Amino acid sequence: MIVVGLTGGIGSGKSTVSKLLAERGAVIVDADAIVHELQQPGTPVLAAIAERFGADVIAADGSLDRGKLAEVAFADAESLQALNKIVHPAVQAEMAARVLAEADTDHVVVLDIPLLRAEHRERNGMVAVLVVDVPVDVAVERLVAQRGFSEADARARIANQISREERRELADRVLDNSGDLASLERQVDEAWEWLQTLPPTAVPAAADAASSPE
Repeated sequence: MIVVGLTGGIGSGKSTVSKLLAERGAVIVDADAIVHELQQPGTPVLAAIAERFGADVIAADGSLDRGKLAEVAFADAESLQALNKIVHPAVQAEMAARVLAEADTDHVVVLDIPLLRAEHRERNGMVAVLVVDVPVDVAVERLVAQRGFSEADARARIANQISREERRELADRVLDNSGDLASLERQVDEAWEWLQTLPPTAVPAAADAASSPE
């Protein structure tokens, strides 16, 4: 098993790269997807969120009202910390379990983590980190055109994330997604060949695999 990290800012095209790697045979462990799974109706995480933030964050159908939760959880640092304490341990445990399930395989396991930091790399036993990179103006343009953001909202979202420079410092390989899809696919092909030449992740490191999706 080869464990690697994948990260990129909002609007970078990280999800596209994750999909392309999966098509080439990678096992994707997606932090954001796991967050959504663990917040489904009937889960302990959703119950804990409702207990801490009130019934208003639960929609009429029993699902999490993410907009309402964002309003209250991001209102102050204490509320955000409280949300993180509920969500992060559960996500970390689930990511660890999924990595361990691959321990005896020869798969490339890609941990897709939006806000990946240096401590996540060490904790997860990542042998490499891929960073999907675009200039800020390109990311803003895509968020406005493809996701309906206002320019001000797009820039605010980007500003609240890890900086482009910090992500690039973590990278063993940078995938430049400022061009077209064909260019990105060529880079993913090259990265995929390279990933398969990397040394395997030691099982003890994988056993402690966990990361904060934040």
